[in-house]
Amino acid sequence: MTQTDPVIRALVVDDDFRVADLHARYLGRMPGFEVVGIAHTAAEAVELARRLRPHLVLLDQYLPDSPGTSIASGLGGHVIMLTAADEARVVREALGRGVINYLVKPFSEGELAERLRAYARFHRRLGGTASLSQEEIDRAVRTLHEGDRVDAAVRKGRSSHTAQLVIEALRTAGGPVTAADLAAHLGLSRATAQRYLADLAAAGRVTVGLRYGTTGRPEHLYRWPAPP
Repeated sequence: MTQTDPVIRALVVDDDFRVADLHARYLGRMPGFEVVGIAHTAAEAVELARRLRPHLVLLDQYLPDSPGTSIASGLGGHVIMLTAADEARVVREALGRGVINYLVKPFSEGELAERLRAYARFHRRLGGTASLSQEEIDRAVRTLHEGDRVDAAVRKGRSSHTAQLVIEALRTAGGPVTAADLAAHLGLSRATAQRYLADLAAAGRVTVGLRYGTTGRPEHLYRWPAPP
């Protein structure tokens, strides 16, 4: 986020005090986010959402007084479910009530951070009051789920941590990079960088172009999809 981007106000809802505090700490380490409240029951979540008007709610399903899905559509902000509930019925109900993303516990801080970064880009794309073209709307929807399943683009035997480093380097590069560029930046071998880049390209996470020199074979250029 830039200095002019508004801070995303977030409400954390989980019946477990320790888990709620952990999620709040995760958010506190994310640039551009501010935790405005923590709730441990559905009733408390509804009251805090009414009073604090958060942009984003991180919501558990298993609350002591009502399930999270029963209040999701009435919280006023976008909702990401963070829950151990993995039943298809619950997921259908959550999505039907407007939940924009769903992350099953246990998950790593990196997995949550990826979804929060994607949400921040989505939030930024839809800021303001100007009319949007269909292409801009499509891009916003795609952006929302850019952070889903970081490991989905990582083949068996690869490190999800290394994949995350590669993704972050691509995202912040400001332009296309070669495998050699990335290897030098991250301290990897060129062959290792090439393998992770090829995985991301095969999964459709990055775009690939060619750079032709005066001699030798053309180099592949990898670029993280840029905002409109």
